[in-house]
Amino acid sequence: MSEWAVVLAGGVVVGYGALSRRLSTTVLSGPLVFMLSGLAIGPLGLDLLDRSTDPEITQTLLESALVLLLFADAARIRAQDLRREEFLPLRLLTVGLPATMALGWLVAWPLLPGLTVWELALAGIILAPTDAALGQQAVSDKRVPALVRGGLSVESGVNDGLALPFFVLALAAAGETASRPGIAETFLRALLLSGAIGLASGWIGASVLRWSLARGWTSPDWRQFLVLAVPAIAYALCVTGEGSGFIGAWAAGLAFGIHLRRTPADPGIRGRGPDATQSTGFTERLGLLLASLSFLLFGAVILGPALQHLTWRMALYALLSLTVVRMLPVALALAGTGLRAPSVAYIGWFGPRGLASLVFGLLAFEEHLPAGPVLNGVIAVTVGLSILVHGATAPFLGTSYGRWFTRALRKEPNLRENALAQHDAPH
Repeated sequence: MSEWAVVLAGGVVVGYGALSRRLSTTVLSGPLVFMLSGLAIGPLGLDLLDRSTDPEITQTLLESALVLLLFADAARIRAQDLRREEFLPLRLLTVGLPATMALGWLVAWPLLPGLTVWELALAGIILAPTDAALGQQAVSDKRVPALVRGGLSVESGVNDGLALPFFVLALAAAGETASRPGIAETFLRALLLSGAIGLASGWIGASVLRWSLARGWTSPDWRQFLVLAVPAIAYALCVTGEGSGFIGAWAAGLAFGIHLRRTPADPGIRGRGPDATQSTGFTERLGLLLASLSFLLFGAVILGPALQHLTWRMALYALLSLTVVRMLPVALALAGTGLRAPSVAYIGWFGPRGLASLVFGLLAFEEHLPAGPVLNGVIAVTVGLSILVHGATAPFLGTSYGRWFTRALRKEPNLRENALAQHDAPH
């Protein structure tokens, strides 16, 4: 990597860090700023970064960011959150996510000729997980009903982990040869072995932290480093066992969060039980920084070259993936819930594609599939378009939808979208 590229990347971090609060209410989202900066220093601009000369840097950065965010997202999962958010996240995850994968597969069939059945399936699966960070204002605007904000946040935090098994199996089927493990062996290694390793790593890590906290032996600073080591250990053990480090990291976060939140058995430490969200704060912030740098590298070494080979088929599939392929399954998932059409449209639109899709696409590209370049281009264009349109529309649509909700609530106080406020209201 060029020293000037490092200087410019550092300058972007400094500049965005200085203006982050001010920019958070504008169309210039963090991912968009970093992606455009990447385009500027990549082959389409100053040509300071080249994927062919620095492939390890791109892969390591993207994978590290996803491992940390998978762990932190899974550690925050609470059964009561799924119940508190009413029907929305469960319907989006159990109906919307599989339907999005299936529809993405079917739409790819006529638009991406020459791909095998499993390569087409990969296109649908890779572009199914959502990334709320790309339209952050859409889920942070307090004028948007809490039901919608919470449902979108929970969906985004969980669906990348749920998509992982489908991705691993489809990738194994697409690349299956005499010299590569088949689906059955991949299932055993990637799902069962990696899941077991991840659960054990997370459980042990949380046990060590609880034990240390109960005795007052850990400092606040080193507590964060202890947590950071857990996903790294889980990932490395899974990779050593030829499994999926990402599934291991997600399972580790799930076990870590569940065990850490258990009520302490010792009355002497009751009320001082560690909180998963606080304990994973540093891990999540580091993951956010790495993700931001990943979007910069994405713009430079993935999106830039992809735009040089853009075809109308890629552009059309990207457009359909962000609209029809997302919004129809959401409408299906929310049928009969009582949500108004503006709410269903808002939820369907804010399904941005981000870091998970980038990493899954990179892993598929590294398998040297026959359709690897086409898949890589489609994924790059879709994520790039998502960063642009979802980031740009989040402030305006968040405000507009919030105003609609306020007006509708005056006419109908028992509006379905207001379910959480009604539950939380004092009786």
